[in-house]
Amino acid sequence: MLLKVSDPVALTAVVGTGASSAVVDHYTRRIPNALTLGVAVLGVTLAAARLSALSPGQAALGFVVGLALMLPGHLIGATGAGDVKLFAALGTLLGPSAIAMAFLYTALAGGVLAIIVATRRRLLRETVERTAMLVRTAGANVGEIERAAVNRFAYAPAIAVGTLAAALGL
Repeated sequence: MLLKVSDPVALTAVVGTGASSAVVDHYTRRIPNALTLGVAVLGVTLAAARLSALSPGQAALGFVVGLALMLPGHLIGATGAGDVKLFAALGTLLGPSAIAMAFLYTALAGGVLAIIVATRRRLLRETVERTAMLVRTAGANVGEIERAAVNRFAYAPAIAVGTLAAALGL
């Protein structure tokens, strides 16, 4: 179920969560467990109290779908554990269909963000080559990428953009 602007409670929660997590991640490169747990509890509580467009089952399934979509990226070293937990928690506000759309929007926003960061750091060519190798080798060069800490950047802003686009029903 895609949310519409007519679901102001969920939309407000997505905006607040996205903005706060983006700022915290940008400055600390971490997304606090208290934030992700709080969002997950909020999403399920809103659904249980019938204050969102989702049933409790849809909220829980949104969490599972969000987790399932982001976990592979974490396992190959492309995203942090906080990103995975944040995305899953936001699934409780969006539900399974919208969190799947949010994943696509987040991937697009993350790609644009990666290009901007790599260009600003004058590492675009190297980043593209390492990314191509990551895809070609199914993650065999993760260790090399992990050691190159200069390529890391906060991913919560991309998650914020992706989930907002999905919450708006785009």
